[in-house]
Order: sequence, then structure tokens, then C-alpha cells
Amino acid sequence: MARTPSNMVPLGMQAPDFALPDTVSGKTFTLGELKGEVATVVMFICNHCPYVKHVNHELVRLGNDYRQKGISFVAISSNDVVNYPDDAPDKMREVALALGYPFPYLYDETQEVAKKYDAACTPDFYVFDKDLRLVYRGQLDDSRPSNDIPVTGRDLRAALDALLSGKPVSENQRPSIGCNIKWKSGG
Repeated sequence: MARTPSNMVPLGMQAPDFALPDTVSGKTFTLGELKGEVATVVMFICNHCPYVKHVNHELVRLGNDYRQKGISFVAISSNDVVNYPDDAPDKMREVALALGYPFPYLYDETQEVAKKYDAACTPDFYVFDKDLRLVYRGQLDDSRPSNDIPVTGRDLRAALDALLSGKPVSENQRPSIGCNIKWKSGG
């Protein structure tokens, strides 16, 4: 497992649009359909990554804590499922149902969405404001699978709380660390 940091794309970037299938409902969603009134959180995750497994329960808590406040969440897996079959859509559906994901878990088969977002790792987090402008990108919190720091979602929660209170999101943002996205050969 390679420890890969986020690419930390420029703040203010417009959220790239997408139309991807949800592995639970089978419905295809666009960014516009999933956009929150206050903010939209786009997360690149997958099933097999130990970094994602480490934070999965906090992702569920976050979704449940903020979705009634006008903040929407969407998870996307872009991994190569030929070489990483645990990340295939049927397995994504199993994980989403078992954990009770309160957000769609979309499959980016072509990996084009991950490329548009310049996603590098799982988990990789992006927070867009009501106008779909990037205000936060980086880590969930300081916890990692081996450092004994509790998973709290502190950094992401601080960004969401700032948006909810009408305050600017701190630009002091640290990259997420996780497994690299598993790109297809030639990708």
C-alpha cells in the first residue's frame, strides 16, 4: 500500500460535472442532481484500501450529521476493477449496504471523473460551496490506520461548520493520505 497524498488542487476550482451510476440504486446521477444547498462533499474512496476502511464509520456519521443541513455527500470509486476485484460495482454495493452509506456510491469505470478532479488517493475529499467552487480539499483528520489517533473528521467538519455559519473556510489545509488510485494500464 503506497502512502499517497492528495494533489491539493487550487481552491476556487469549479467542480467538474459527471454522470455516474450509483451501485446501490442503479440510477445514474449527475453532479447537479446531487448538489447540496449549502455545500457538496465529493469523496474518492474504494472498498479495499485500509485508509478508507479506517474512516468508513466516520464517513457514515458525517453524512448523517450534515445531510439535513443542506450539505450533500457523494462517494466515487475510480479504481481498476480488473486488477482490484474487491472494488467492483457489486462489491461496492455490498459495502454501501453493510455500512449504511447515507450517500450514493458511484462507479467511475472510465476513470475520467477522477482525472477531472485530479484525485490521487483514497480517501480524497473535496468540499464545494453552494456555487460548486472548491473551498476545501485534503484530509478528514489526523488519524491514520497505524497512529492511534481517534477518527473524528475534525478537519472536514471544521470546513463544513464554517460554511454553515457563513464564515470563510480556513486555507490551512493538509493533504489526505491514502492508497493511490488504482489506474488502469495506460491510464
